Amino acid sequence: MSTATLTSKGQVTIPVDVRNDMKVDAGDRLEFIQIAAGRYEVVAVTRSLRELKGMFGKPAKSVSIDEMNKAIARRGAAAR
Repeated sequence: MSTATLTSKGQVTIPVDVRNDMKVDAGDRLEFIQIAAGRYEVVAVTRSLRELKGMFGKPAKSVSIDEMNKAIARRGAAAR
C-alpha cells in the first residue's frame, strides 16, 4: 500500500509505483469519482479517443453527421 501527504496548498505527490501502475506522467489529468460518502476513486484521464472505439459495441443503426447535428440542435432548442 502506498501513502502520500497533503500539503498546506492541497497538493499531493503520487508515489512513483502508483504513477507507473496508472501509466500517468507530469501534465496528465486525474479524475476523482465519488463512489460513496467520503470515498473516491482516482482515474487517469489519459486515454486516446481511439482506445474508446468498440467500448459500447456496434450501434443498432448508423447515424450520419447531419442527423447528429439535427438531434443536437433539437435538444439545444428544447433546453432553452
